[in-house]
Amino acid sequence: MDRPKALFVLGSGSYAQIYGPDEVADIEKMCQLLAEPQTADGVLKRPDLLVETEIIFSGWGAPKLDGKFLEMAPKLKAVFYGAGSVRAMVTDAMWERGILVTSSWAANAIPVAEFTLAQILFSLKLGWRWMYRGKAERKYPRRDTEMPGAYGSTVGLVSLGMIGRRVAGLLRQFDLKVIAYDPFASQAACDELGVERVGLDDVFRRSDVVSLHTPWLKETENMIRGEHFRLMKHNATFLNTARGAVVAEEEMLDVMQERPDLTAVLDVTYPEPPAETSRIFTLPNVFLTPHVAGSLGKECRRMGRYAVEECRKYLADEPLTWQVTREMAATMA
Repeated sequence: MDRPKALFVLGSGSYAQIYGPDEVADIEKMCQLLAEPQTADGVLKRPDLLVETEIIFSGWGAPKLDGKFLEMAPKLKAVFYGAGSVRAMVTDAMWERGILVTSSWAANAIPVAEFTLAQILFSLKLGWRWMYRGKAERKYPRRDTEMPGAYGSTVGLVSLGMIGRRVAGLLRQFDLKVIAYDPFASQAACDELGVERVGLDDVFRRSDVVSLHTPWLKETENMIRGEHFRLMKHNATFLNTARGAVVAEEEMLDVMQERPDLTAVLDVTYPEPPAETSRIFTLPNVFLTPHVAGSLGKECRRMGRYAVEECRKYLADEPLTWQVTREMAATMA
């Protein structure tokens, strides 16, 4: 059986991040690579490549699969996307052509959940507060308040998608109570995760740490308001590894300014990066990490490996694990 003709099409810096030597070697066993990796703009100048391409391996910086692109790629049947959301890549024309798309979004969920777990445990010890005080006061920080600790405390999750569920699973090994808000999660799913399903207000009112995992959709913009932060327990922490636009940021910062006992740990903001004049940089209880929860460094190769494995299944006519449907793509962050 002839190997299908394939091409890498993605951002110039994404190829080496996502597809290592092992992944490329495995792809070459399955497919005939037509050329060196191409960028989305550059490949449009190579109609000789696109006209023969049956499979595309992609990632960050993927081409938009619109009518113009698809006319140039009449044989294209499948796209294996070695990153998360495919919303910027897919189009109605692509769905109507019946092109198969898979995503490595589940692989990206792993480091986000690991980062979240680390922050939850650190925050239950009020770790960020002690670090700030030691630097700001230039002396050994004094423990002058009760901290929740990681025994009998409550962790609240907002949304039980792929990442939220994985975080809930990681938390099961600890002596913690986990509650969650997700209007789309069934009671059976929550029971399986060992999570108590509650309302959004209750997540903020009852939790020692609140972790946000809601995707950024039009319907979820500014979903988390100042009123939610005002409900938080004394010495509670808010974590955001989802999207900044889900939070009404100025309202959050107002409460953080009013409530120095609270802590916010933000891996994402809106806009990103924040304006230089943002209070994020001046409030002593708001801490910013530069969008590091997702796949970075060698972690990106896991996403490439997922793409390779999906291609193997596709060529073997086996059920795919991470195929994206039109409906799924519309709700991806």
